[in-house]
Amino acid sequence: MFTIAIIRPVGHNVGNDAINFSLRHMLSEAFGRLISIVEYPATNKYGGASKYGLTSESIHAINRYADGVIVGGGNLFENDEIDVDNRALKALQPPLMLFSNSRGRIFDRRGNLSNRSDVIADEKLANLLERADISLSRDSATHRHLRLINDKDQLGWCPTINMQRYSQHLPDLPEREEVGALISVRTPGLMNVPFRFQSNIQSHIETVIDGLRANGHKRVRILCNDSRDLDFATTFRYTKGVDSIYSSDVYQYLALLKNADILVSYRLHATLPAMSFGVPTVNIAYDERAVSLFNDLGLQNAYINMVEEGDDFTDKLLGDVDRGGYLLCESTDLVEKWKTIADRQFEQISLFRNMVESYVHSGVTES
Repeated sequence: MFTIAIIRPVGHNVGNDAINFSLRHMLSEAFGRLISIVEYPATNKYGGASKYGLTSESIHAINRYADGVIVGGGNLFENDEIDVDNRALKALQPPLMLFSNSRGRIFDRRGNLSNRSDVIADEKLANLLERADISLSRDSATHRHLRLINDKDQLGWCPTINMQRYSQHLPDLPEREEVGALISVRTPGLMNVPFRFQSNIQSHIETVIDGLRANGHKRVRILCNDSRDLDFATTFRYTKGVDSIYSSDVYQYLALLKNADILVSYRLHATLPAMSFGVPTVNIAYDERAVSLFNDLGLQNAYINMVEEGDDFTDKLLGDVDRGGYLLCESTDLVEKWKTIADRQFEQISLFRNMVESYVHSGVTES
């Protein structure tokens, strides 16, 4: 049996757990057997961990027991949420794969794309890329930037496009549970868009609720990926008679998405699982990493850019609701594109498996 250390984002957002759910099952499928997985938080920003990131403490432990290391997936590069000790990194022995991490710009007050103030330093990226045996960026925007630093990086997309592949592992919902139409939100104050856009989001959602009801959806609820969204979500109980639902249990969260009648989503990692499950979606993008990944997945016509659409955004949003959302299965070419992407993801994970096997058998990483 092999042991893999996964260093990934943890914290408030269950979307990170959805990424990890897919990655774990993809590893089991690629290795063809059960593997031991030990997880470390990528950073100690949230406290409570004695070992985290790629620091001297975690790397010392990893060198003693792990046969391979995966960093990702998530937004680790966008907001520098990975702690790295470069001296210790040079001492890391097992093969290392950087998998499905993103680094994207945000819209500033003038509506132009700009780097975040907490973006990961290129020097840290250079150190990670130099040590990595495989580097797979989640989207083209990240890939273009990393290739300027080290040309070993390749495009790796997001593992959540494979969610339907593992839907048999999800639980049945309670007998009386009626999921209905879901609106996956993010608290406006946590969205990196100018305030003039943040201030309109409540109105946009209320318009969506009216639109869903007008199209026959009697059961409408606000879905929270993050416990910090609950305060905002509760607003709609009083303005529109709509309740919210939140679960930190990724299995329950994914089961909700799978059984939804339609999803209107401000959250990328509500959108992609729902699309994989065959649920119709109406998708809102508002930063570079989401726009880039949508385009990479062939979804150019499946999202609305909240910032770039400006005054036309509400009409386009309501139009997509009236049309019943976007269904992946309606495009044979797109279904085939996602299959091709999944095949390429498994090729890279199989390459990592070969490196792990080589390291275990000979102590040397070979592809």
